[in-house]
Amino acid sequence: MAAQRLLPVLRDADADRAARRTTALLAAGCRVVELTTSTPGWAEAVARTAPLADAHGRPALIGLGTVTTADQAETALDAGAAFLISPYPAPEVRAVAGRRGAVFVEGGFTPAEIASAVRAAGAAKVFPAHVGGPRFIRSLKAVLPEGLFIPTGGIRPAEIREWLAAGATAVGIGSGLPEDPAELAAVFADLAGPCCTGCAAAGR
Repeated sequence: MAAQRLLPVLRDADADRAARRTTALLAAGCRVVELTTSTPGWAEAVARTAPLADAHGRPALIGLGTVTTADQAETALDAGAAFLISPYPAPEVRAVAGRRGAVFVEGGFTPAEIASAVRAAGAAKVFPAHVGGPRFIRSLKAVLPEGLFIPTGGIRPAEIREWLAAGATAVGIGSGLPEDPAELAAVFADLAGPCCTGCAAAGR
């Protein structure tokens, strides 16, 4: 996620559309996608997309966002979710993630909520990010320099670099990404860095 820098957040009308959009994102060079519980049939969408690979043949990392209950967390992990994300503090989800050894990015908006998430797992979703703006991320980074921040909510694709410059690790984008495959691929290629030493050596 830190290498990709742009985290697509999909809220679709049904599982079929979520699966189609995820497949298109993976073909465009995306590897990490956040589906959400606001999509009817989201567990099916996770199960269908979790086994897929990205354009480089690496296993896709399909996570589930807007996870707020233990039942949702358990179902998502059983379906193959690679990570869980909540929009606000979710102790039940944190407990499930801890018990099952799952990656959980807990949401928050106040400095106390964000600090709690960072202390628990190293990362926090900052939501709704547009309320505080990039300067809020810069202020958080000053007091939580080790924190990995993923601002989400009300951010346009053209603003991603401003948020990254302010200290964001990755930026959640729910709308505004191009539909054209070539344009979409260009967006990911422009932002992406290597995910590991091996990928850096391979130039991808």
